[in-house]
Amino acid sequence: MVSGVAADRDVCVGAGMCVLTAPDLFDQDDEGLVVLIDESDPDPALTQRAVLLCPSGALRVTGN
Repeated sequence: MVSGVAADRDVCVGAGMCVLTAPDLFDQDDEGLVVLIDESDPDPALTQRAVLLCPSGALRVTGN
């Protein structure tokens, strides 16, 4: 079950796949690194897709 998402900005390479996949959940800062807009109660399908598409593995699902 997806109850949230976490992002490791130290691992992020700024590819932007997360923003393209789930723009209501992710954004990028001026350096291109991931910014979580809303960590809680994400759409499970979009969250899983963003995690799978992240080329650097900077995203992970949190929860049960």
